[in-house]
Amino acid sequence: MSDPVIAAKEPAMVEVKAGETYWWCRCGRSKSQPFCDGSHQGTDFEPMEYKAEKDRTVFFCQCKHTNKAPLCDGRHGAL
Repeated sequence: MSDPVIAAKEPAMVEVKAGETYWWCRCGRSKSQPFCDGSHQGTDFEPMEYKAEKDRTVFFCQCKHTNKAPLCDGRHGAL
């Protein structure tokens, strides 16, 4: 598998709504970061589904190296 593109070295703060589904970009190529826009076509990557359990603010990873996908775990600080 190839390495993802680092879209940004900081997380994206997003207000999510309970019951809504979000598709997190794993490849880093999406122009709609942190969400998928289909740019992964032809790569080894597929988007990851995230379903919000409650209304809240979450921080989606944009460096694509998190161990807590799709949420940020701070690994961007070491890149």
